[in-house]
Amino acid sequence: MSLKTYHGSCHCGEVKYEADLDLSLGTGKCNCSYCKKVRNWSTITKPTAFRLLNGADSLSFYQFGTKSNAHYFCKNCGIRVYSKGYVEEIGGDYVSISISSLDDAEPLELANTPVRFSDGLNNNWMNEPSETRHL
Repeated sequence: MSLKTYHGSCHCGEVKYEADLDLSLGTGKCNCSYCKKVRNWSTITKPTAFRLLNGADSLSFYQFGTKSNAHYFCKNCGIRVYSKGYVEEIGGDYVSISISSLDDAEPLELANTPVRFSDGLNNNWMNEPSETRHL
């Protein structure tokens, strides 16, 4: 286990956060209707490990379907930074951090991070879809 405090932001710098993450535990990509469109690559953590440092007023969010998740983005530059929600199967409340919003994750560190694929398109979240190359 290699817990590290990472810093992240949107493109314009209005939204800034820090999060205690262990990227060696893995990250995720999904083929659901939302993740496929935004080319999501994220890591999930507990809300207590996430701290919004700046830009609460610059955030907006998008919800769809059951509205159990909120996808936050900067309303100035449009960059999707994180999502928050509740899913019983993954332990309840969570924050899903967009890997692309991490400012201080090294390329080699990201290249060595395990990626788990989920078949959200078919509501088969615990299994990998038959095709992942496009994700």
